[in-house]
Order: sequence, then structure tokens, then C-alpha cells
Amino acid sequence: MAIISGLIKATCLFLIVAAALIEAAPAAPKISCGTVTSSLAPCFQYVLGGGQVPANCCVGVKSLYKAASTTADRRTVCTCLKSVTRSASPAVVTNAKTLPGKCGVSLPYQISPAIDCNKVK
Repeated sequence: MAIISGLIKATCLFLIVAAALIEAAPAAPKISCGTVTSSLAPCFQYVLGGGQVPANCCVGVKSLYKAASTTADRRTVCTCLKSVTRSASPAVVTNAKTLPGKCGVSLPYQISPAIDCNKVK
């Protein structure tokens, strides 16, 4: 009987520790650069040439913002945007930086080729 009681206690302790580890493990991103690109496709004209932000662009920006609900997702979005801005002209980077604000979204980072996406929470 003591052995069974000890096994039950050990099993319970193992399950509690396992649950804590699973809870603490970072979630894998559910967003890909393909998702970022397709969500922001209606914004390309604005980012490349300025002017007025199309309404469907803001729909994509807001949708992507809501979808990036975990740190892993936000870092993926950041990395994708950083990658695109690396080879962009300063005017394109400036337009990209203003886009979230023009769509009423406040990002936890600034779109830039110099951003450290590992610091995004």
C-alpha cells in the first residue's frame, strides 16, 4: 500500500512539473512571412509611393496586428518587416513606419532595418 501511495504522489508531482514546463514553454509562431505579405499586399502601393492609405490596407494591418497575439508571432512579423526594409529606399522605409499609425495601430516596435526583433515582447 505504501508503494502505491508513493507512486501516486510521484505521478502527481511529475504531472504538476510537466504542466508547469508546458505552460512556461514559448509558443511556436502561427504566423509566417507569407501571412505577413498577403495581409499587407493592399499596402504596397502606399508604401512604395506614398499618398493615401487604401482602406483595405488598414484592414490587413489590423488583421495582422490582432493575429500576432503571442511574442513568437510578433517577433515573426517584426523579422519579416525587417527583412523587407533592409533593401528598401529611405522613402519606402519612412512610408512603412507611418503605416501602422495611419491605420490606428500602435506597434510595440518601429518598423526599421535596424530593429532587434529578439527584444519584441
